[in-house]
Amino acid sequence: MTDFRKGISRRTVLRTGLAGIIATGVAPTIFTRGAFAQEFCNMPKGDTVTLGFNMPLTGAYADEGADQQRALTLAVEHLNGEGDGGLIPHFSSKALKGSGILGKKVAYVTGDDQTKADAGRDSARRMIERDGAIMICGASSSAVAIAEQALCQEMGVIYMAGLTHSNDTTGKDKKRYGFRHFFNAYQSGVALGPVLGEAYGKDRVAYHLTADYTWGWTQEESMIKATEALGWKTLPPVRTPVGAGDFSQYLTPVLNSGADVLILNHYGFDMVNSLTQAVQFGLKDKQANGKDFQIVVPLVSDLMAKGAGEAMKGVYGTSNWDWQLGDDASKAFTKSFGAKYGQPPSQIAHTSYVQALLYADAVERAGTFYPPEVIKALEGFEFDGMGNGATLYRADDHQCFKDVLVVQGKQAPANPFDLLEVVGKASREAVTYDPAIFGGELGPDTPALC
Repeated sequence: MTDFRKGISRRTVLRTGLAGIIATGVAPTIFTRGAFAQEFCNMPKGDTVTLGFNMPLTGAYADEGADQQRALTLAVEHLNGEGDGGLIPHFSSKALKGSGILGKKVAYVTGDDQTKADAGRDSARRMIERDGAIMICGASSSAVAIAEQALCQEMGVIYMAGLTHSNDTTGKDKKRYGFRHFFNAYQSGVALGPVLGEAYGKDRVAYHLTADYTWGWTQEESMIKATEALGWKTLPPVRTPVGAGDFSQYLTPVLNSGADVLILNHYGFDMVNSLTQAVQFGLKDKQANGKDFQIVVPLVSDLMAKGAGEAMKGVYGTSNWDWQLGDDASKAFTKSFGAKYGQPPSQIAHTSYVQALLYADAVERAGTFYPPEVIKALEGFEFDGMGNGATLYRADDHQCFKDVLVVQGKQAPANPFDLLEVVGKASREAVTYDPAIFGGELGPDTPALC
């Protein structure tokens, strides 16, 4: 490859970045956007562009990963002009035409992150280095998302996170090359707190069982802040390993703890197992402190509700999106997904599909695949017509801001998919916060050369 940097090696560029090269007094012979844009990781050169989809196809969040894969496959079909177009006709941006991305047909490769950070990072690296993926989308675990996001920052490949709910993803661990459409744990607390206060009163004692990693920690912290603001007391939380399966040893102490609310900061199969076992332990039928004992699951999806079955009835939580929303975009996506797969889409299916379209749209609006220009197109982008109402991709931290749904397990589902009911909504304004509260730095947008 001919280097335009006066003989400067690829390794030097990767190590020092453009700013470092200029500081040495050795400037590039051609310093235009067009010329510079030719030098970036996995620049598409043929008639296709390859996207990398990395999902938990095994592990504690495998159900989520399977639906994520369905949605991303559907997104590629719609980007290539196949099917009914899904959300594209409803998207407020009209840059996408169903003709691929910048006229190139969209191809994709997939990987299994195994619900493990190291496995996810390794899988993403293979897709970038071996398969030429120019964008990575995926994860159902915040630990995986944070690891993949950091890798993509190093390699100059944009990362469109799937389901990651930890405050850290767009907080202390945020990256210039990483973007999150999904809401976060802080926003769950803001949305859910008032509903719990109204339903259960302000004199409660909460016991937390918490997945022992970044998402669980920040979900626990956010829920404690929200419920203690109501006047609730909090007993010392107990941390549980991801994929524990049997939660009986963690549930037994709850019975005589003095708590009258159990908050399960669990997701995926872990939430299904811990909630089901908590009900089997009789917690829903228990009286404590003169009150009916309650169980709360701060983050819930249809897939988890289906797995938990009867145990989910009456339980409150929050969701990023629900397939039964009545706006035209949500109905169109549900129809398109249901026609292909015979079931409604989950919230991870929705957020992953939207992320793929948002990346493609940003490339079209930027007029280039050059990552720094695509980043600029995403930062501060206001859009609608994707099922969540008016949404902002905030430039400060690459967090999307939109309404947050409060849901409750239905007492009498009309069908096997009619499991959650939207019972409240926190407005975009209510869940907006100062990015400084979580810290972190986005870092540079200097493109890498793989």
